[in-house]
Amino acid sequence: MRLFTTLSTLALVTVTNACGWLLGHQHLSFPEPNYSGDLGDFASFVKHMKQIAIEKDVDLLLIDSGDLHDGTGLSDGFPAGGIDAHETNQFLKQLPYDIMAIGNHELYDYVNTWDMHTNFAPALNGRYLSSNANITIFDENNNTVSVPVGNRYSKFTTRKGRKITSLGVLFDFTGNDVNTTVQTVADMVKEQWFTEAIAEEPDVFVLAGHMPVSYDNWPTVFNAILRLQLTRSESSIEFWLFTDQPDGRSMALESGRYMETIGWLSAKLGNPNDSKSNITFGRRYLDQNRVTYEYHTQQRNNTFDTAEGQNITQGLQALSEKYELSTLFGYAPQDYTISRNQYPSNGSSLTLFINEAAPYSLTFNNTRKNVTNLMITNSGSQRFDVYAGTFDKNDQIAASPFLDAFVYIKNVQLGVAQQVLTALNTAGADERRKRDLGSVLQQREDELWKRGFVDRRYMDWLDEMDRRHDGAVKRASQNLTLGYVTSDSCPGVGDDTLHAPLASYDIPDFIGSDALSTSNDTLIDFVFVDFIQEQLLEILNEVQNTTTYSDSDVESYTDVLSNQVLRLDSNAGALFKDYCSLEPPGLVRAHACLATLTL
Repeated sequence: MRLFTTLSTLALVTVTNACGWLLGHQHLSFPEPNYSGDLGDFASFVKHMKQIAIEKDVDLLLIDSGDLHDGTGLSDGFPAGGIDAHETNQFLKQLPYDIMAIGNHELYDYVNTWDMHTNFAPALNGRYLSSNANITIFDENNNTVSVPVGNRYSKFTTRKGRKITSLGVLFDFTGNDVNTTVQTVADMVKEQWFTEAIAEEPDVFVLAGHMPVSYDNWPTVFNAILRLQLTRSESSIEFWLFTDQPDGRSMALESGRYMETIGWLSAKLGNPNDSKSNITFGRRYLDQNRVTYEYHTQQRNNTFDTAEGQNITQGLQALSEKYELSTLFGYAPQDYTISRNQYPSNGSSLTLFINEAAPYSLTFNNTRKNVTNLMITNSGSQRFDVYAGTFDKNDQIAASPFLDAFVYIKNVQLGVAQQVLTALNTAGADERRKRDLGSVLQQREDELWKRGFVDRRYMDWLDEMDRRHDGAVKRASQNLTLGYVTSDSCPGVGDDTLHAPLASYDIPDFIGSDALSTSNDTLIDFVFVDFIQEQLLEILNEVQNTTTYSDSDVESYTDVLSNQVLRLDSNAGALFKDYCSLEPPGLVRAHACLATLTL
């Protein structure tokens, strides 16, 4: 059924967590082909849908809930001296966004936040929202001041004359860089600006934000607004775009990450003077590809592309060439996945990274090579699967985009280091289900969430999807392609295209290299990424009391960064002539051919 078949008076197209995936997903293993559209295709889709909305006399809003950085070579493959996502943001500016919220990945690095504040937010003319996220800058008198990265809120009137009030709220993130500030949601709703923002009653509240629709702080925002509105004798607010569907006049949408699925919401608004009757909502999640776009816009392949869309696609392709993202490092003989294969296993990308590639790439040309070591990283450092076929520079960055350094502490007992890995993972799935919510372990997991270790909730969602929808049975039948399957509190089928759910296995929050066949009192190099240094030191001092370790005990282990571990340096190809071929099938030994060499 096409999107505008259902009668509506207001509709929204929503995206989130683009994270640089603006040329779409380009591999042939499913579910990748479901998400093969690029930003130019999406721009053409939006333009056609905006025109259809005018013809049907419907308001259509385009909303993005944040995270433009850290994901693919397009955003992260910039040369020295560049700024992450600065170039890709030039293409995003060309879309007619009505609202965009800030994401946590805009705040990990001050220079990225500054770029968003200085160069990106002004282009959205007050529609780039950072309700509880600030940046510290110098004012005209050279004094430091803390100001919103974008705008606190936005008020505007639609083409049909509806008054909209919008916020752009970030979850209680604590992993932000120095000179950036994230206010807790609970404190944000106490601010005077918040009261002023909602004092004037709109027709519709659109609460955009970078925060999951469940198990977070949206109720805090919703209830704060509701309390003020209930102080009025009458309220004529037509509806709230909020979380799931807590009542008949509220609705939420949480689109797929990485340009995988696009959210669609329609609302048939009734009498604006009737504040009690329910509103008829519709929602759909669309696979992000041209076939889907052409169907819903009633266009054909030769009529779908708009001039704007083609310019964006060509510009992104030119950027890819500029960054040399098609530089070939090898061929993967199979798919390596983060959670669709068990860990550890031959099909696990986590196993590939920490057991095969890291021990090789981190010790090559390293003076500590012959010292026994144990290596640890967070599983969230691996952001995307490695698919069968070509493995190029873009795949390398997509699989492991973060620029984390590897550091180490010398002369740590092997048994102690292994205890640290166990302790880091005590907040595993079984423990999470069993423990008291007030326990130290729960507090630790909450703190990890606030610092940006958000993958755990995504993995839990995949696991629930697989169990709820009989994933193994549906995959075995082979009559549906792999993809997401929606379960929510809304009536009707939520997915535009039916899929068999992805397989999902529990993975640890932290992963370590293979157990060593030596005694527990052997002194080793304890190697880890600097991103987890603070919490690792804390736990290291908990599991033993012989030495009190501090930052001064931590040294650099290698110049190789985490985003380089899966890469085969072209200058080192000759060293792998016995293992690798630059022609398929290649990669007889995948771990060697996906390793980084520093020469």
